[in-house]
Amino acid sequence: MTVIGNAVYVDGHRAATPKSLDETFETLRSEPGGFAWIGLYRPDATELDVVAHEFDLHDLAVEDAVRGHQRAKIDRYGDHRFLVLRPARYLDSEERVEFGEIHLFVGEDFVIAVRHAETPNLARIRARLEHEPELLARGPLSVCYAILDQVVDEYEPVVAGLENDIDEIEDQLFSGDDAVARRIYDLSGEVMDFQRAVRPLVGMISVLRAGLADKAAVDADTLGDAAALELRRSLRDVLDHVIRVNEKVDEFRQTLQNALTVHTTLVAQVQNEKMQRLTETSLAQTEQAKKISSWAAIIFAPSLITGIYGMNFAVMPELRSPWGYPLALIAMGAFAFTLYRVFKAKSWL
Repeated sequence: MTVIGNAVYVDGHRAATPKSLDETFETLRSEPGGFAWIGLYRPDATELDVVAHEFDLHDLAVEDAVRGHQRAKIDRYGDHRFLVLRPARYLDSEERVEFGEIHLFVGEDFVIAVRHAETPNLARIRARLEHEPELLARGPLSVCYAILDQVVDEYEPVVAGLENDIDEIEDQLFSGDDAVARRIYDLSGEVMDFQRAVRPLVGMISVLRAGLADKAAVDADTLGDAAALELRRSLRDVLDHVIRVNEKVDEFRQTLQNALTVHTTLVAQVQNEKMQRLTETSLAQTEQAKKISSWAAIIFAPSLITGIYGMNFAVMPELRSPWGYPLALIAMGAFAFTLYRVFKAKSWL
């Protein structure tokens, strides 16, 4: 069995540290008013079925806890709640966000934490609560609150890491770095994953606070009014923190969208400039070709006449005419001048 934490608490103090789950179940029956806090690390279906049978956990919730890869949510099954939390941590060396998963079964006399990630450190949370017996005395919901609080606190370094990455992207935008588009795309995906982990917490915490205010809800009749009020205040503090994180994540998404728009505009501007230069070059080449073609045509007319009379055939009447030579020169000049005027009128010259 992958049990990483197992204790029974009464009035905010550890009443027993069972060595097995069977002993936990027996101790819980003999300690009225107490509750069990069991921590499991990536249990398989058989291992979780033992706990599920004892605490009458719903099959669908158990299936989700075994399978993992669930979205952040809160469900109610009879007299217990099932929560899925998505802790996150920022890996500086890789400049990316790593997401985990925690499943919580919270009932009147038990908290079962199924962990699918290295963080948060539930042993540290347990130690913190054991040093705050007044908080722990408020029952299983106090454990739920403490885990939520730790998960949300660990979002702060993630926010700082993402913010730093976005600042770097803003510097890259105007440096001509071709890799910036890919980085914007990857970072947008991480921000959306982070948003999917954080955004549902607003509704989840609101449901828990409403449950504390409802005397018919789970744990409400085991908590005094003062304890329930204090827990509501504590959850409200976590809720405020979550709202701030959500606002930052919304800002990140908007900033990345703007960055992508700016990048697209800059790329289009560079492409337009290149196209303009190519067009100008092409026009210059075309103008040059027009001039060459015009002069070639102008030279061709006299060449045609001189070529004809240079064939030296015996029977060519113009060769014996006294006006043959000047007429040939006039014809060549007229052809050339006419073509020059035509090409000049068409702006080829």
